[in-house]
Amino acid sequence: MRALVYLLTFASVIGLGFWAYTENYATQQALKDVARLNAEIADLRDALSIQRAEWAYLNRPDRLRELSTINFDRLGLLPLEPEQFGQSSQIAYPMPDLPLPDINAPVDVSGELPAGEEQVP
Repeated sequence: MRALVYLLTFASVIGLGFWAYTENYATQQALKDVARLNAEIADLRDALSIQRAEWAYLNRPDRLRELSTINFDRLGLLPLEPEQFGQSSQIAYPMPDLPLPDINAPVDVSGELPAGEEQVP
């Protein structure tokens, strides 16, 4: 009987050691994955900041003004004038499909239910 207890204890110690060994390596792999993902996120943030800087550089007003001047004939651009803008009263809003009915009498929302209807608890 004592030998069986020793054998089960030894087997459980071996099993727990194996479990701890596999968990240790799984944890180390997870930490490596997290470090790799953090490095990838940092690289993507750097790339995004570079793209934002390039976008701001390419959309400089003086550069766009120069490009529009160079390509004025080819693009067929016209200078903006106040007469080109409309008034808000000139906007044609769509009419609603179904007109709402007029409410002629108030609706009573309290009181007795009509006969044949059950109350919901």
